[in-house]
Amino acid sequence: MPYVGVEVKTVFEKELKRLSPDLVFTHNGRDAHQDHRLISELTWNTFRRHLILEYEIPKYDGDLGSPNFFVPLEQKACTHKIKYICDIFQTQSNKAWLTQDTFQAILRLRGVECAAPEKYAEAFYCRKLILETEREST
Repeated sequence: MPYVGVEVKTVFEKELKRLSPDLVFTHNGRDAHQDHRLISELTWNTFRRHLILEYEIPKYDGDLGSPNFFVPLEQKACTHKIKYICDIFQTQSNKAWLTQDTFQAILRLRGVECAAPEKYAEAFYCRKLILETEREST
């Protein structure tokens, strides 16, 4: 498959750079899928001064790792999230990993890792987090 990174980068630079989101989600930069890695790289290139959280995707490559940013979730939120993922990504419905129990298992595992009060959590990779504090007047 031909590499089209230049064309994709052009979209990022012309279209997305105009945005100034508070938070940006992208693929994990160590994702084994080359297209996912490209998107992550261009996200970091485009949104250098933004909070970026990298998400993981269960798949055959087995490239799940040890995330360092956790968001505990309520059971109801997990149920909705899993349903939306399975409904929206119909192009992947032929993949054995795109099942409700796969996503519930990951949310549960991440909940264990952060001792989530309701057992479930979503996890991300956070390369850089800048805590801005108010400076004292002199």
